[in-house]
Amino acid sequence: MDKIKGILAVFLGAASFGILSTFVKKAYAQGFNLGEVTGIQALFGMLFLWIALGLLAGINPKYFHRYASSSPKWLIIFSGLSTGAVSILYYKCVQLVPASLAIVLLMQYIWIGQLIEFLLFGQRPTIKLLLGIVIILGATALATGLLEQDLQQLDVLGLGYGLAAATAYAIFIIVNGRVGNDYPPLQKSALMVSGAFIFVFLTLQPLSIFDSQTLRTLWPYGLLLSLFGTVLPPVLFAYGIPKTGVSLGSILSAVELPVAVCMSNVVLQENVSFIQLVGVGCILLVVIFLNIQKKPSS
Repeated sequence: MDKIKGILAVFLGAASFGILSTFVKKAYAQGFNLGEVTGIQALFGMLFLWIALGLLAGINPKYFHRYASSSPKWLIIFSGLSTGAVSILYYKCVQLVPASLAIVLLMQYIWIGQLIEFLLFGQRPTIKLLLGIVIILGATALATGLLEQDLQQLDVLGLGYGLAAATAYAIFIIVNGRVGNDYPPLQKSALMVSGAFIFVFLTLQPLSIFDSQTLRTLWPYGLLLSLFGTVLPPVLFAYGIPKTGVSLGSILSAVELPVAVCMSNVVLQENVSFIQLVGVGCILLVVIFLNIQKKPSS
């Protein structure tokens, strides 16, 4: 039962992450820059999580007694750098290349994460998992319309940012499964997002978000991006990944792709071809296949 809850939490967290590129594109269209978009997301996300944590502590203080929190808080805050890095690198990629290609590049976290697991922890992927990864990567190219784009017009710098974002996302998933699991998920997320906030503000210094005129038009994007990019995914991943394991969590996170494709069609009115729908369907089928457990023989 715990594993099922974990699977659902990771699934919903990834789906939340999948809508981000659509709203980032809309924010750029309104004239906002990378620093303002990432800065407002990090600020609002941190505030929401600490306020929610304070309310929970006031309503049910005994909740925190269930956890023997012994990990150093600075380590969890430091691990939040991966969250901030994902936002900066991915949103920069979205700025330079089409949204469909950006999500293709981000999806490379699947094999990058497995490579990191193998190199650092000696965890060998199963044949079933390797097969699923290969199929997902192939289906990703279909689902995003990669085969229908003119590759000669691609931005090389954008490709680099996309692969860097994929690496940061793989590290984020691995860190979530190994750091701070002795803390309540909400507190762990608040600490990680605080680390992301510090990283974003030291790196980009988006002080313009505190200007009243900028904030008046930017806050709706900050609300959406922080909720679906900073608040929900870390909380749901912090709860779910320890229950599913890092490998299964990485595969479940692939649901962000079909969500991103659907959002681009509904909100941005981008055309979704039959080939893209086939790719989305293949990814969903692979996710189901990887989670089917053999019944023990009687």
